[in-house]
Amino acid sequence: MIVLGIDPGYAIVGYGVIRYEAGRTVPLAYGAATTGAQTKFERRLQLIYDDICAIIAKWKPDAVAIEELFYRTNQKTVIGVAQARGVIVLAAQQGGIPVYEYTPLQVKVAVTGYGRAEKKQVMEMTRRLLGLKEIPRPDDAADALAIAISHANTAGTALRQKMMQQR
Repeated sequence: MIVLGIDPGYAIVGYGVIRYEAGRTVPLAYGAATTGAQTKFERRLQLIYDDICAIIAKWKPDAVAIEELFYRTNQKTVIGVAQARGVIVLAAQQGGIPVYEYTPLQVKVAVTGYGRAEKKQVMEMTRRLLGLKEIPRPDDAADALAIAISHANTAGTALRQKMMQQR
């Protein structure tokens, strides 16, 4: 199974592509789609959509795993991220690829086994689980790989199957 993990944003969209077979996770690609601060927002959404479509066309993932939107303090930022997330989900939908959502807590548990793990711990475990020499950069790419690992670790579980039946 090939999984495309996405850490959504509108300035930086982290992505990570992994192959999961027989309990083994192998990194295929990772990086970030970026848009400039001076670029009109509508154009940023188009650039994000185009980049995600290109990644999907190249890697042909079986699933897209994306972080659920998490609201902290800045309402304007969360609206922009939600719109970027929308074009990412649209790209997956148009590619016929199922989308699975994971909360930050679910990602922490899936990668480290501990829901209160610090970001550095998650990044280090992601590096170790994928057998990488260094933590992937930018941080958004490491986060996307962690999201992909989360899906790979839970895709066949009874919990995941139950969650999908409730949709």
